[in-house]
Amino acid sequence: MKLQPKKSIYEYFSELEDPRVDRTKRHKLIDIIIITICAVICSADTWVDIEAYGESKYEWLKSFLELPNGIPSHDTFARVFAGLDPEQLQQCFLSWIKSVSQITEGEIIAIDGKTLRGSYDQKKSQKPIHMVSAWATANRLVLGQVKVDKKSNEITAIPKLLKVLSISVCLVTIDAMGCQKEIVKQIIEQQADYVITLKKNQGYFYQRVEKLLNKLSKNEGKKSPQSDYCKSELTHGRIEGRYYSMVSNIADEVDPFGEWKNLKSIGFVDYFRSEKDGKITCERRYYISSLSNNAEILAEAIRGHWGIENQLNWVLDVQFQEDNSRIRTDNAPENLAVIRQIALNLLNQEKTVKTGIKNKRKRAGWNNNYLLKILFSSQ
Repeated sequence: MKLQPKKSIYEYFSELEDPRVDRTKRHKLIDIIIITICAVICSADTWVDIEAYGESKYEWLKSFLELPNGIPSHDTFARVFAGLDPEQLQQCFLSWIKSVSQITEGEIIAIDGKTLRGSYDQKKSQKPIHMVSAWATANRLVLGQVKVDKKSNEITAIPKLLKVLSISVCLVTIDAMGCQKEIVKQIIEQQADYVITLKKNQGYFYQRVEKLLNKLSKNEGKKSPQSDYCKSELTHGRIEGRYYSMVSNIADEVDPFGEWKNLKSIGFVDYFRSEKDGKITCERRYYISSLSNNAEILAEAIRGHWGIENQLNWVLDVQFQEDNSRIRTDNAPENLAVIRQIALNLLNQEKTVKTGIKNKRKRAGWNNNYLLKILFSSQ
C-alpha cells in the first residue's frame, strides 16, 4: 500500500504548473519536487547529488511516489528547476507556511537580504542574484522571500515581500536599507509595529534624531519619557556590554511634518567592548520605532534581528553550501533557494532529536523513519 504524503508537502506543491511540453514528461513534476526536498534535507547540494540520492533511496521513495520511469536524471532536475515559475513556487511555499505556522502576538519578524554569490555567470555577464527573506525569530521559520530585480535593490523588494506576509500584531525589524517612509507606512497599514535602523543616508531626519538623543544624554532639552536597559556578557575572553535607551513623545521635534507613519519613539544602543589588551571600543546605532517607550523590548528586537544572520543566512551558507552553489541557469538558483528554505523550516520544526542542523541532515540521510518525522513534523 502506498503511503499518503501529508498535505503540508504534497498537496500544496501539486498545483505547480509544469514548464515542460507533454511529450517530454517522463517523470511527474510532484515526484521531482518531493525527491528534491528529501535530497536537500539529506545534504544533497547539486543536481548530481539529488539524482544519486534518488537512486539510492528508490525503493523507499517508490512507497509513496509514482516514479513511472524511475528516478529522473540530474539533467532533468536541472531543466525542470530552470523552467519552473519562481512566483508560482513561492506561492506554494507561502500557502504551506501559512497552513503550518502559528505566529504569536508580538513575534519579531526580521527582514534582511542575502546574495547567492555562486549564482553569477561571468560568460553571460550575469550578476549573482540577491534575495530578501522574512524570518520569524521565535518559531525559527522562513516566512517568505523575494528576488531583488536586476536593476533595483532591497528598497523595492521589501514592499513586495511585506505584501504577501501575514504580519498583523507582529514586530517587523529591518536594517537601514529598509528605513523608508513608504515601507514604514506599509508596515503600519498591515497592522504591525516596526523597529528600523537609522543611518546617515536619511539626512536631516537622522541629524534631528541624533541631536535630540545627544541632548537628552546630557540631560539637556525637554524631559521626554525615557527608558534604559543594560546587558553585559563575557564572550571569547572579552567583556561586551550594550546600553539601550529609548525616548518617546518626540515626533514634534524629529518629524514635525508627520512623514514617518506612527513614529512613537527613537532610541540608540551603545556597544562597549573591552579587549584583552585593555582597550575599550564603543559604537552607537540609532533606531526609529512605532513601539511605546520600552528599552528592554528595543533590546529584544535588535538582538532578535541578528537571528536572521545567525540562524538563517549563516546556516544556509555553512550547512547548505548556498554561497558555493554553482547552480545558475535561468530560474534554477531562485527556485533551489526556496527548496533550501523549505528544508530548513522542516529541520527546525523537528524537535525530537536535540542536535544541530548538520547532524539532523546526516541522520535523515541514514534513517528513513527520521526523515519521515522531519517531513511530517509540522503536522
